[in-house]
Amino acid sequence: MRAFLKAAPVLTRALVFGAVLIVAVAVVGSVIGYLVDGMPGLLSALVGAGVTAMFMGFTTLSIVLADRATRNTPSTGRYFGIIIGMWLAKFVLFIVILVVVSGQGWLSPYVFFFTLLAAVIGTLVVDAVAMQGARVSYVGEVELPGSAEAERAVK
Repeated sequence: MRAFLKAAPVLTRALVFGAVLIVAVAVVGSVIGYLVDGMPGLLSALVGAGVTAMFMGFTTLSIVLADRATRNTPSTGRYFGIIIGMWLAKFVLFIVILVVVSGQGWLSPYVFFFTLLAAVIGTLVVDAVAMQGARVSYVGEVELPGSAEAERAVK
């Protein structure tokens, strides 16, 4: 469970920052949507922010499931299969959501689109900031030259 414990702070940071972003996008998008198109604009912004929040949760869920299913060996085919499988499921679900909500009278397509766009770009930035701020090593437990254990191994 060591790899998951190392990844947990990154996932937690990404979820917390992402939740703050989604709430901000929902509030700002709802106000702008209401001003642009009334109640359909407000609802469209809320649906757009909700869809983004759902997909953000699916991403984190896929990493946690893949980590547990592979017993913390992320270089296995099963790990990448789970991640890519969830990505494909999210893609199909997104298409289904677009088909279901398109043409609805209560949906403002432009507000929905721009809310989704702002939220997706924002979550990409949030994920990058969360990953950059995390101190997760790129490699496992390695002896560095000059360390006490490396000197003892040479002798």
